[in-house]
Parts: sequence; C-alpha cells; structure tokens
Amino acid sequence: MPPTRAQIQTGMTVDIVQKQDQPSGKLTRGVVAGLLTRSPSHPHGIKVRLTTGQVGRVQAVILPDT
Repeated sequence: MPPTRAQIQTGMTVDIVQKQDQPSGKLTRGVVAGLLTRSPSHPHGIKVRLTTGQVGRVQAVILPDT
C-alpha cells in the first residue's frame, strides 16, 4: 500500500512511478517539491511533483539514515 498524503511532505526523498513507467514499474527517486493529489489517499499513490519537474505517484518514502 502506497503512503498516504499525511505521510508525505515537501522536501522528503521519495520513489515515484511516472505515468510512462507504470507498465514496467520503473521507479524514479527525487525530492518532493509539491503534492498534486488533494485526497488523503489514492490506491495508486499520491501524485507529486519533484524538484526536477518530474511528476508521478509516490510508491515509497525514503527515510534518512539516523
């Protein structure tokens, strides 16, 4: 189950799947610049824009090493 909107904040590092990569499941890692999905959850993941301008649905939040 992908993370909910409450679990994602701008500045976090995440793995997203872009629309063109959905069939292959290829993940792209980046930093969240903004959240695009307004609902609290989505079955395919919350849609975000990365600082690079790429848009996709969050599959995992990458936690920093402590």
